[in-house]
Amino acid sequence: MELTGKNILVTGGASGLGAATVAALQAAGARPVVLDLQPTGAAPCAIGSVTSEADVQAAIALAGELHGVVHCAGLATAQRTVGKDGPLALEAFAKVINVNLIGAFNVVRLAAAAMMKNEPNETGERGVIILTSSIAAFDGQIGQAAYASSKAGVAGLTLPLAREFAKSGIRVVSIAPGLFDTPLLAALPPQVKQELGATVPFPSRLGQPAEYAKLALAIFDNPMLNGETIRLDGALRMPPR
Repeated sequence: MELTGKNILVTGGASGLGAATVAALQAAGARPVVLDLQPTGAAPCAIGSVTSEADVQAAIALAGELHGVVHCAGLATAQRTVGKDGPLALEAFAKVINVNLIGAFNVVRLAAAAMMKNEPNETGERGVIILTSSIAAFDGQIGQAAYASSKAGVAGLTLPLAREFAKSGIRVVSIAPGLFDTPLLAALPPQVKQELGATVPFPSRLGQPAEYAKLALAIFDNPMLNGETIRLDGALRMPPR
């Protein structure tokens, strides 16, 4: 998809992977619109949650004719299923699933319905949806039962959605990042982040949000990328803990 002049919704676009994607889309001539819990001055922004139908619809309305989505909004937690204080509260597990998986589906269903109204381009394409999974979907560590299962759910959504939307000319692709230098790791001391980066085979460092954004733009550009979850991890395979 040619991005010049296209309206792209970026969830979680106020920071981290989403903010980098907003900047890359603007540089490519697109018109990103952000949906986030916090405001940003980088692009038009709707304040709200991906779990709310009204909030997502408001963001889509702000975008106007919607041509794409990059869904970066999510929640990361690390809690053992049975810890020192007993079993993990069911509400804690449900919160992660609600934001990461149900929130992703909420965005997809509403965005796809809007894109189906578009006139197809010369190749028959009406839109592109990019979701964010994680390598935890495949290499979930101890304490990541909620997070890993939510991101595995996102990966599991990708192919059936791509198949369903194929007749409408809408592609669906997921990115599964490894260890990235985002606000989720901001509280860690520099030495700890350096040690984490050293576990990546090559390049032996944390990924940069701009590298996620670069892949997102490549997905928009390449019409044969569809129905796939792409690992972006420097060949990292996470150990049990």
